[in-house]
Amino acid sequence: MSVRIAILIFDGLTALDAIGPYEVLSRLPEAELSFVAKEPGLKRTDTGALGISADLAITEIPDPEVVLVPGGEGNRPLLGDDEVLAWLRIAHESSTWTTSVCTGALVLGAAGILGGKRATTHWAYLGRLRELGAEPVAERVVEDGKIITGAGVSAGIDMALTLAARISGEKVAEAIQLGIEYDPAPPFDTGSPQKAPSELVELIRSQEG
Repeated sequence: MSVRIAILIFDGLTALDAIGPYEVLSRLPEAELSFVAKEPGLKRTDTGALGISADLAITEIPDPEVVLVPGGEGNRPLLGDDEVLAWLRIAHESSTWTTSVCTGALVLGAAGILGGKRATTHWAYLGRLRELGAEPVAERVVEDGKIITGAGVSAGIDMALTLAARISGEKVAEAIQLGIEYDPAPPFDTGSPQKAPSELVELIRSQEG
């Protein structure tokens, strides 16, 4: 049986938030993966340098088994977009898994999906997540029932591998991880605010604003 996976995209998304999970989830043997948007067509990423095409409108896929909302500054208008939020609420009612990467969690929160739920997002937005009713957790991947949220940007790969294991089993997820050679060995140990120098943390916080 196929698993319909809908990745919501929009102008101004952060590319890796969507493409990282895509690279993992598209390798599931039963995956039927679609990029969806309020309106079909090309969506430009936050730098404007990359375009990703949404082949389906959200109205064409009201009941995916998996919903994934990426982050990026372009998702801020979605926090007040009644059509998108209504679609998310309806999709969540019947989904097997509802997921997000980075500030995509804010959109889930705005839809009322994270009320009282443990969830994560980019470290600079954990306070905002609390304002939207969630219980913010400073972890890379957080599961609460059928909701799985990933922290900032690169954590989307971890979230997707976790999800792949839930859908198809750990052996399949392990094989996918090996296939994409996901074996992080970063050249710098500044990947979290707990490790980075305070001046670097404040720089990124001011940019994220």
